[in-house]
Amino acid sequence: MSIVTKSIVNADAEARYLSPGELDRIKSFVTSGERRLRIAQVLTESRERIVKQAGDQLFQKRPDVVSPGGNAYGEEMTATCLRDMDYYLRLVTYGVVAGDTTPIEEIGLVGVREMYNSLGTPVPAVAESIRCMKGVASSMLSSEDAAEAASYFDFVVGAMQ
Repeated sequence: MSIVTKSIVNADAEARYLSPGELDRIKSFVTSGERRLRIAQVLTESRERIVKQAGDQLFQKRPDVVSPGGNAYGEEMTATCLRDMDYYLRLVTYGVVAGDTTPIEEIGLVGVREMYNSLGTPVPAVAESIRCMKGVASSMLSSEDAAEAASYFDFVVGAMQ
């Protein structure tokens, strides 16, 4: 839920007008919209590169994942791992566009640790894959844009821990 929607829902629940602070937060959200869309566009257009490079980094850092018996061992399982990475990158773009972590949490993080644990997937490796994507994506963005995107990657990593 965006800051605009949250502010309106909260004000309406209390049968009041938006406060000056809420209006300032909405103004900030609106004025940062172009930057947030630019970041999401770069991430979206570069998604294959981000996932591939981050996957390569992950498999170098965590060779156990692609070794016999690892969760990404074999062509099919490696593809599944990269698919999951792409999914989390997409969630990050949703958060960036919304200017809020709510879409990330509601769409893709509820129960994620439990799911991976039930599948025998090492959650620390999943978190590391997100950190790798953050690093690759940051190299494609200005420092200001990278800092904005970083908070959403960090949110996903935090949910894995």
